Amino acid sequence: AYSLSFGSLSSITLSVLPVRTLSVSASLSTTQHDPSSTPTPSNKTNTTSRWKPMCLYYTHGMCTMLDDPVHLEKFNHSCSEELRVDVAELKNKRSQEFDYFLVLDLEGKVEILEFPVVLVDAKTLNVVDLFHRFVRPSKMTEQRINEYIEGKYGNLGVDRVWHDTAIPFEEVLQNFEDWLTEHRLWGKEQGGHLDRAAFVTCGNWDVKTKIPQQCTVSKMKLPSYFMEWINLKDVYLNFYKRRATGMMTMMRELQLPLLGSHHLGIDDAKNITRVLQRMLADGALIQITARRHSPEKVEFLYENRIR
Repeated sequence: AYSLSFGSLSSITLSVLPVRTLSVSASLSTTQHDPSSTPTPSNKTNTTSRWKPMCLYYTHGMCTMLDDPVHLEKFNHSCSEELRVDVAELKNKRSQEFDYFLVLDLEGKVEILEFPVVLVDAKTLNVVDLFHRFVRPSKMTEQRINEYIEGKYGNLGVDRVWHDTAIPFEEVLQNFEDWLTEHRLWGKEQGGHLDRAAFVTCGNWDVKTKIPQQCTVSKMKLPSYFMEWINLKDVYLNFYKRRATGMMTMMRELQLPLLGSHHLGIDDAKNITRVLQRMLADGALIQITARRHSPEKVEFLYENRIR
């Protein structure tokens, strides 16, 4: 996602915690991709397993090749195995205020084009489920949409699957609320707020700025579950005592190789999840960093934060 939260750092003591490696059961491969999934990175690790791109038709519930062994060998259909954490790495983990984290990373400058969320168990650090939808703009001509998608996803090789699966933002949120309800994290009878869960983003842009903008464009009321969130960059700053302006900086400092394609929302959400897993394993307390009191008024709860 495109973060607007850049700026100067408040005065703090910059003592740096030691860097260590968190083991997850994912490595890289040079397998060729097709437009039904994410591109495959070219860099490799020394592990015996291999990273496979996610089938993006599967994330939308539209994969028709689950009985094809060639397809199953080529594409990943389970995010939970890909991001599984070794129990031995959890010695420094501490109790959290939430049972689950919802890692969100939107894509789209003009209108939202992609809405991926990774559901992480705060106790085990493992991925419980994945929600992923491509979003069709509501205020553009077909020609402008085609240009927009070609510019955004053409070079990633996923423009075809976008056109095959994208739905309006209103339907995306309805699907998302059904998904939250299935996991017992939200319900209208609960007053519309999340239960035992919190959104985690890399920056404030996604929930502070883009969700309200898209709701205005789509002529929708802002859902009440978007009233607070966790900006992982602010938690990172206060825990490690060093400033990271984005996902790539955090991954580089934590020695986490990039999996998939940067700026493909589903891959960014998974990589942010890996940063979150690592911080939890290191003993970070992941707390709410921003709270919305009205559509226009947002309170930032950390004195030292990325501005």
